[in-house]
Amino acid sequence: MLSSILLIYLVVINVVTFFLYGIDKWKAKRAKWRIPESTLLGMAALGGSIGAWLGMNTWHHKTLHKKFKYGIPLIMSVQIALLIWLICK
Repeated sequence: MLSSILLIYLVVINVVTFFLYGIDKWKAKRAKWRIPESTLLGMAALGGSIGAWLGMNTWHHKTLHKKFKYGIPLIMSVQIALLIWLICK
């Protein structure tokens, strides 16, 4: 039961995070109100790091910012290691 809930949570947060990066890129091109960087990084830290990484690479967004370029892969590595540890435990 818990693993099903965790899987659903991870899918949802990654899909939402992926689209947040796309929306922020769309807004950046049109000089509109932007999604704060803390929100984008926070969504990655809450489990959406794969969606963040895919969003960055799909829309070429935030790829030159060091905190995203290095931070997102670092967050993703920690989350994947944690997930492997939970599965093997």
